[in-house]
Amino acid sequence: MSRFVLCCVALALICASAGAQQYPVRPIRLLVPNPPGGATDNLARVVGPKLSELLGQTVVVDNRPGSNGNLATEATVRAAPDGHTLLLGQDSQIVISPHLYRKLSFDTLKDLTPVASLVSTQMLLAVHPSLPVKTAPEFVEYARRASPPLAYGSIGNGSQHHLAMEMLRTHTGIMLLHVPYKGGGPALVGIFGGEVSAMFGGSSAAPHVRSGKLRALALAGKRNPAYPGLPALSEFYPGVEVNPWLGLFAPAGLPLPVLDRVRSATAKMLADPATRERVHGIALDPFPSTPQQFAAYVRSEYKKYGEVVRGAGIRID
Repeated sequence: MSRFVLCCVALALICASAGAQQYPVRPIRLLVPNPPGGATDNLARVVGPKLSELLGQTVVVDNRPGSNGNLATEATVRAAPDGHTLLLGQDSQIVISPHLYRKLSFDTLKDLTPVASLVSTQMLLAVHPSLPVKTAPEFVEYARRASPPLAYGSIGNGSQHHLAMEMLRTHTGIMLLHVPYKGGGPALVGIFGGEVSAMFGGSSAAPHVRSGKLRALALAGKRNPAYPGLPALSEFYPGVEVNPWLGLFAPAGLPLPVLDRVRSATAKMLADPATRERVHGIALDPFPSTPQQFAAYVRSEYKKYGEVVRGAGIRID
């Protein structure tokens, strides 16, 4: 290698290091794939101010709803990889949407940098109280004998609520009828009114379990102290496990020093007791992990949901 080339490489490294030390030099956009008011936006209102405090620069929450999160993902992919554009990414848009849409202009595994995991949440298998079942195995056996097939609701075709039930259906071999609704509210109305007998619900379903409007049978993920005594589906059906999560992503090619700075700030944020309390207050659980663990988890989730989508033959376009 010539002396000129060596000098150019050294200069580039010096510039990159200097840039990382100065980062951030302007406000940071935090892209959110949902409209204001939902759980993801509520998390952004917790994360934004805390990252602003830790990084010493304003973090502006930029809501980009639409196309199951694909609009926010595309905006992130097209942004400069300098750390001034971050994505509050939902697992559904990162590891599920790529299997549902055939004409995406990006590859979430190649065009995004996983920065840090942030939070996870729970979904639970719930049924209408009139259904004569009290456990997940009883539900499976009841569905096995039902004619016509039991109908279940979801918040939409290809949603995690849909895929979770598809995982259970495929694992057990039962027949079920999928009824997609336009969101969690309409799906709850559907089960309350007897249009469907079962559904996977998130935090919005929990109050109705406590009030007796719904009966919870099992958690889609691991056992959780917030639901004492409620078993996990995987205890009966190994491999049937859904743990919704949100994480921080950046465009591919983010310089390592900048990436490390954002990761360090995120780790401090998740370790802060006041922040953890606020996260719990919006029915979410802090989900810290090492960079290597998060990157590996994203890849494994991508593979898992790809198999579910292909097995069920689900397509959006």
